[in-house]
Amino acid sequence: MTARSARPTFLAMPARPPQIVAFGGGGFSMEWGNTLLDEHLIALTGVEKPRVCFLPTASGDADHYIVRFYRAFAASRCEPSHISLFRRETGVGDPRAHLLAQDLVYVGGGSLLSLLGTWRAHGIDLALRDAWRAGVVLCGGSAGSLCWFAEAVSAFHEGDPQRVDGLGLLPWSNAVHYCEESGRRAAFREAIRSGMAPGYGVGDGAALHFVGTELEEVVCSRQGASAVYVSSDPLGQVVERELPGRYLGPVAGERPVAGEQTVAGERPVADGRAASDGAALAA
Repeated sequence: MTARSARPTFLAMPARPPQIVAFGGGGFSMEWGNTLLDEHLIALTGVEKPRVCFLPTASGDADHYIVRFYRAFAASRCEPSHISLFRRETGVGDPRAHLLAQDLVYVGGGSLLSLLGTWRAHGIDLALRDAWRAGVVLCGGSAGSLCWFAEAVSAFHEGDPQRVDGLGLLPWSNAVHYCEESGRRAAFREAIRSGMAPGYGVGDGAALHFVGTELEEVVCSRQGASAVYVSSDPLGQVVERELPGRYLGPVAGERPVAGEQTVAGERPVADGRAASDGAALAA
């Protein structure tokens, strides 16, 4: 793997395939001043000044979150907009038509349960599926990552992490803040052991780039960020496989593919034990 310039190269393509970029945590909401991931998202559109729509639904359309988006995605670099579903006016007229006209839809973090319920009530879930099929790049962190998968483990609300059915655009499962927040890894492993679809545990600063429903690559906005594929073997043992990640910054580096591992990098663990790590944003 070779070093990449910190400045993205725009893709030249006549039409975009369905794409989703799902990150464990990062982007403008968690890494202010580190624009690597957000610049990469813009580059994936293949448009020099793309239309970018922010969906702050999971936060209840929090004003400070919307302001932060417009500061990060200024009109000098894109055509930014947002859709409000907790206000009398959405701000865009017809949300479905607006979403289908975008190059990039960026979903913010917060409550996954509130996001899914609100989207389904307004038909946003169906509009996003159509937008994805039409080549609009979909992305998001935290709840904005979990929503795209068939199943997810969410820990936003008080109490134990819970298993939630997502939109199902991606036929896998997902957990975010995987290395940073206590209990998420353990809950995800237990859900996999109990029959949840295999899937991806993603730490802050790491992002899964799917083309169609297959993982194209893992990109990282910080060195050392990680993502793992979690599944169960024929004996019902839960196994983690570390995924190689490409750092988006200018420093040369390579993350080798690791074998099945425990937290300590020893042999595969089958009992679902997990370390408790530091706190991060919930979703």
